[in-house]
Amino acid sequence: MRGEGVLLSWRPIPGLCDDESAEIHRWNRARRRKTIVSLGGASFFASVSLAPDGNNNSDDKIQETFPRAEQLIKHPLALLALFPKDLTLFSAGAIAGALSKTLTAPLDRVKLLMQTHGLRGSGSKGIALLEAITLIHKEEGIKGYWKGNLPQVIRIIPYSAVQLFAYEIYKKILRNEDGDLSVIGRLIAGACAGMTSTFVTYPLDVLRLRLAVEPGCRTMSQVAFNMLREEGIASFYCGLGPSLIGIAPYIAVNFCIFDLMKKSLPEKYQKRPETSLATALVSATVATLMCYPLDTVRRQMQMKGSPFNSVFDALPGIVERDGFLGLYRGFVPNALKSLPSSRFVFEF
Repeated sequence: MRGEGVLLSWRPIPGLCDDESAEIHRWNRARRRKTIVSLGGASFFASVSLAPDGNNNSDDKIQETFPRAEQLIKHPLALLALFPKDLTLFSAGAIAGALSKTLTAPLDRVKLLMQTHGLRGSGSKGIALLEAITLIHKEEGIKGYWKGNLPQVIRIIPYSAVQLFAYEIYKKILRNEDGDLSVIGRLIAGACAGMTSTFVTYPLDVLRLRLAVEPGCRTMSQVAFNMLREEGIASFYCGLGPSLIGIAPYIAVNFCIFDLMKKSLPEKYQKRPETSLATALVSATVATLMCYPLDTVRRQMQMKGSPFNSVFDALPGIVERDGFLGLYRGFVPNALKSLPSSRFVFEF
């Protein structure tokens, strides 16, 4: 809020309520008086600051009012108001992502074993879900379910940062002359941002697989040095092609099915949370079914000594060795790991 030579601003914190302050005062220099603004009996501000207006050459000092001690004790999250909003949201997302990856790491480890079992020197073509779970516990104990989780947790921050930054750049490129961005433009920007972040952080994804499925691997640094010494730097990008190819159709199919299903429902059901959850689960399931074979191809190409050099080699090779269902090995644990979180993708 601007006055004559003065800028009054505040930082909101949802849910922060101070019963003793039912009203907030604001000072208007132009009228030289105070005006009381009612906020319905509750204040939702963690801090208020009074600063010189940047448009004037005033030498007044910035006066800052911080949350009181009793407010911080009752609402410790009020401290977040002292940090930039974007930084707070990014940090919260990174922490939530790390926790989510850690909690679902056992399912991810089982999925990777099922996808790559045919290339691990075993006699059988595939391995069942319960058999994979039992095998991990028998050979490595409880800790084995989290083997390979560190690289994917480390990958979260750079992946998210690159994706957000790239998305904003692609949106600026794809805007029309009026500054608007169409739905197709958003899809293209999202797909390009996903491909950019995948390319930048892909070596960590390869390290994660090697740690999770190859015997004898102990630490991430050991695996990285062995790959660099024995296979060269190109080994860190094995399977990149199917990874990039699968991003665009997944986003497009997921978004379109979600949007079409939701619009086909009666209006009274469209805004209900259970409707969003159901449609997101269905759309994510269909999109995953369509694109999952590319994920299997990527994982098998990432393996050391993989016989596949491209998607065109891998698809017929996997079908010939394991049958058509070999392209979908590990789909069940992947669905249990990924589908419940799909609803939140569309809540923007």
